[in-house]
Amino acid sequence: MYRNFRFDIIGSWEKSRLGVLETPHGSIKTPAFIFCGTKASVKGVSPQQLQEAGTQIVLSNTYHLFSYPSSEHIKKRGSLHKFIGWSGPLLTDSGGFQIFSLGHGSIADEIKGKRSSTATLVKINEEGAFFKSYWNGDLQLLTPEKSIEAQQNLGADLIVSFDECTPYHSDKKYTEQSMERSHRWEKRSLDEFMRRNDFSQALYGVVQGGVYGDLRKRSVEFANENPFFATAIGGTLGASKKQMYEVVEMAMEGLNMARPIHLLGIGGISDILKGVELGIDTFDCVHPTRIARHGGALVKSSYRNSKNREHINLKKSEYAEDDNPIEADCDCSTCRYFSRAYLHYLLKANELLALSAITIHNIRFMNKFMDEIRKGILGQNLNDVRNKWC
Repeated sequence: MYRNFRFDIIGSWEKSRLGVLETPHGSIKTPAFIFCGTKASVKGVSPQQLQEAGTQIVLSNTYHLFSYPSSEHIKKRGSLHKFIGWSGPLLTDSGGFQIFSLGHGSIADEIKGKRSSTATLVKINEEGAFFKSYWNGDLQLLTPEKSIEAQQNLGADLIVSFDECTPYHSDKKYTEQSMERSHRWEKRSLDEFMRRNDFSQALYGVVQGGVYGDLRKRSVEFANENPFFATAIGGTLGASKKQMYEVVEMAMEGLNMARPIHLLGIGGISDILKGVELGIDTFDCVHPTRIARHGGALVKSSYRNSKNREHINLKKSEYAEDDNPIEADCDCSTCRYFSRAYLHYLLKANELLALSAITIHNIRFMNKFMDEIRKGILGQNLNDVRNKWC
């Protein structure tokens, strides 16, 4: 069923795993971070710049590409790889997260306690999800079958079953109903995948259940019982970091650890390291590239001026006369050529170069961070990584 895919665990330390995930477009050393090219582009950088910064894999979003230009349009161009000029592995999500975010806001907002008071644009029933296209406002329907068809048209190596991501403030009754519907949707996704399988893609199941341990346990059992290639941990992860860690830990309990495990939508430095310590293999999030577009440069602990943030804000006046690079020991092109003072000026002058340059730094930072994590697992010690990077 997944003859062109393989996942080998080549080392471990406590619960942390060092692995290699083989795909038709190359291998991925895990733990790994997946950068989000939501609309078939990581904003502000080219595929060549991604590659030069050490990027292994990129994610694109089925919901957005379903609406425009359409998966059929991209298929005619020779698949997403050819369309965007990226030769490495690709992952597409199912569109289910957008069902959640359109109605309730992002997972990051959930953890920060910024919950939307109204649900908009979305109607969900057993068939699927009705939504208004972000592109032209047309009413569209995304079903498990259409999600799989779209992802197969796009041609990503790794694809995800269709599910609903419930918000934190959903009560247990609704969370359970949603989880059971997601299981039915995932089973339909699996059936459609198997019907269309040409061995060029591998399918992820998704564990739901919100913040409720008994529901997470049932969802883990569902994922284990079905022939998915890998498992993604989805759904709300709580209202605080502490609860997020607890929810991830309960979701990991009993999971089939022979499969790759992905944590959806989490990209903070300390959060990733905690996930790795719990056995997570891959992560994705817009966080590193999104904060770059607002002047946020990720830095190691020794470069920070606040214990509460993992980045510095180069828009602040304190950097106007700072002739140092973002990080003196960083080998990215931004740190080799540009000073904090110049980047501050570019931001104040609204020059697009600033956004691209800081994004390149943040991408390189994340890739080096994951490389250090892999070395830490190999060396049987992640404490040094935590002290240096967190």
